[in-house]
Amino acid sequence: MIWFVYIILCTDNSLYTGITIDVFRRFKQHETGQGAKYFRGRQPKQLVYLEPGHNRSSATKREIDLKKLNRLEKAKLIESDSNKLTEFLNENVSSAQS
Repeated sequence: MIWFVYIILCTDNSLYTGITIDVFRRFKQHETGQGAKYFRGRQPKQLVYLEPGHNRSSATKREIDLKKLNRLEKAKLIESDSNKLTEFLNENVSSAQS
């Protein structure tokens, strides 16, 4: 089972970091208030970072590491080659169309 580490930009411009095995389902949970308590006072705006290829343990460790980063470091990470969001979305749009 492949785990993903993700970062969501929220409506208050904060960045939320989490892990999941189903990115679309988890984002929807956050939108509907069924996800993390963090979203009780704010709404998810956009998925901005995605890092696939983890198992549960490595995803959890990576999540902890990312949560320690400051805003500038997270911004650099979002702009880096480590961000596989575009590739993930392209793959899922292509498979949904076929």
